[in-house]
Amino acid sequence: MSKRSHRRRITAAAVLAASALALAGTLPASAVQTQATGRVQRGLEQLVREDGYPAALAATTGRDGRTRDAAAGVADLRTGAKAPVDGRLRAASVTKSFTAVVVLQLVGEGKVALDSPVETYLPGLLRGDGIDGRRITVRHLLQHTSGLPEYVRYMDDLVANRHRYYQPRTLLDLALQHKAEFPPGKGWGYSSTDYVVAGLLVEKVTGRPVSEEITRRVIDRIGLRHTYFPGVGDQRVRGAHLRGYVSLEPGAPLLDVTEMDPSVAWAAGALITAPSDLNRFFGALLGGRLLKPAQLAQMRTTVAIPADAGYPKGTRFGLGLSSQPLSCGGLMWGHDGDFRGYTLFPAATDDGRAATIAVSANPGPTEQGRHHTEQLLDTALCE
Repeated sequence: MSKRSHRRRITAAAVLAASALALAGTLPASAVQTQATGRVQRGLEQLVREDGYPAALAATTGRDGRTRDAAAGVADLRTGAKAPVDGRLRAASVTKSFTAVVVLQLVGEGKVALDSPVETYLPGLLRGDGIDGRRITVRHLLQHTSGLPEYVRYMDDLVANRHRYYQPRTLLDLALQHKAEFPPGKGWGYSSTDYVVAGLLVEKVTGRPVSEEITRRVIDRIGLRHTYFPGVGDQRVRGAHLRGYVSLEPGAPLLDVTEMDPSVAWAAGALITAPSDLNRFFGALLGGRLLKPAQLAQMRTTVAIPADAGYPKGTRFGLGLSSQPLSCGGLMWGHDGDFRGYTLFPAATDDGRAATIAVSANPGPTEQGRHHTEQLLDTALCE
């Protein structure tokens, strides 16, 4: 749910009991599936064999609208079951793009104004050291320019507490105990707190749970068959899926953290999805099927981010959407996600291409694994 600059080492005594099968480089060659050929399939095999990910998935959609799926590795280190093609996994921060779409739909309906203060919709909610909801706008939330502290930084061990339920207000209150990172609009800092507030705003304006609004306005509207917002207390990943793993450090055994309470991420990262659905979502978004032209243009209006934020060169942030140059020219638009157990990189282009690369470990088994995953997304879109 949090980005590179906010990542921290996750610790848990239970890691010592993790299966030896999870050691990087021990997966058998027979675990590699061959649903597709070419550079993407070979890239998935590298992520498994060389970078130590238990499984890697890809979905690529061409200009003709055809989607091709590929998989490598095993879905479950304990049983050795092969990774299902287009298997489900936690969407992590890709959820933020869905939440941003709902907010922007409300803007298009005249129910929310991007440059109105959060105070207009949630009076008295944002108060703290350098924090004032009368100065933070809706746009600031969606673009990570609010200065709100990242609540994830201040949470107790995320692995040891993975079965705990968190109220959204609990997450926000944790952030509000700390000083603002910068004055609103005067800097950029990725913060899941922004999207907790955005979720509360959606609920206040619509009078309905944000999970219902995302489902009705996005998931059902464009027919995402493998995507859902988990209900309260639902710690599973339903349907054919990859199990998720965490590692203390490169080369260390992996701990299975598939079952967890997603409330810790809520509107910032709770969705469960599959690669083909993410291709459909970002393709529909760029194709104008989810937002009116004015709101889509606002979503794609980007700002520069700090050079030390840990993103690939040239990355810029819009409203729940980022852009990044492609090696073959042009831009890809998307939003990556990394959370306990999973890492995803989905993106689409203006000419109809889309691709998603996903792996079943976070933090990853090797330092270079994440970079290779990012590179493979570029390969998938450029191939």
